[in-house]
Amino acid sequence: MKPLLQDVIRTRPLLGDGAMGTQLMLAGLEQGNCGEAWNLTHPERVLAIQRRYAEAGSDCIITNTFGGSRIMLNRHGEAGHAAAVNKAGVAIARQAFGSSGGYVLGDIGPFGGLLEPFGEFTQEQVGSAFEEQAAALVEGGADAIIIETQTSLEELLLAIRAAQQADAKCIIGSMAYDVTLDGSTFRTMMGVEPGRAAEFMEESGAHIVALNCGTGMDMPRALAAVERYRSVTTLPVMVQPNAGQPRLQNMKVVYDETPEQMVRGLIPLLEAGANIVGACCGSTPEHIRAFRAAMDKFLESKGIGALREGQTL
Repeated sequence: MKPLLQDVIRTRPLLGDGAMGTQLMLAGLEQGNCGEAWNLTHPERVLAIQRRYAEAGSDCIITNTFGGSRIMLNRHGEAGHAAAVNKAGVAIARQAFGSSGGYVLGDIGPFGGLLEPFGEFTQEQVGSAFEEQAAALVEGGADAIIIETQTSLEELLLAIRAAQQADAKCIIGSMAYDVTLDGSTFRTMMGVEPGRAAEFMEESGAHIVALNCGTGMDMPRALAAVERYRSVTTLPVMVQPNAGQPRLQNMKVVYDETPEQMVRGLIPLLEAGANIVGACCGSTPEHIRAFRAAMDKFLESKGIGALREGQTL
């Protein structure tokens, strides 16, 4: 039986994958269209992206289901396919690993609105949508559920409860932080500080605390987040920083950090105790390949042999 993700990463750090949305657009997805529906309509394109991450050395691949809740899919007329989209997302990620094994992380992103009384969605509506999505991901065989890009503790809790109800083997809570204008700290859009987020996730039953995305969340900021998480919880930590800062080039948003630049921040993250390191917006398989090489050297220096091709986790 495959060991639980939260147990493995206490013995060795693992490598995550990189951005999905920008890769889908490079593969032909038009701005504003539903990338998650490609799990059913263009599975070969999704597989090609995730296979490149597997070939670059990812130990963990996140499913193409970030916007896979019924509420999000309804905006594209795809609500009736919610379960199928999520199950297919797991199958594609598993296929990307081939015979080499690896951990498939079933992705639950924000539902894309505000809860009452600030918005029009009730907790019951959002909770039900998350329950449907989590159940499909677990039934599809996901090794873990990752609840990504969260900014409010209320929405995060609904997703954690949904994952628990689905009997997920491992639950990862991942917050999106924005650096303050004066650069002194960072917090979520809803004002949640990293320390409070980590405490809340542990209290709520998450197995791994994480961060991804956010304005200004590059490698140095990710390091600061790891340190703040470590100061309040003993849970393992996952980080997915952005590839530098976004800028507009030829009417397209591009990120300015090359693999060679970004990888310089990897070893400090590992030394600070990051258990899973991947990348978020703007990153590519080339970024992950650079991470793999640096991580293998780090593991060798610690007397931990690198995983070899064909060796399952």
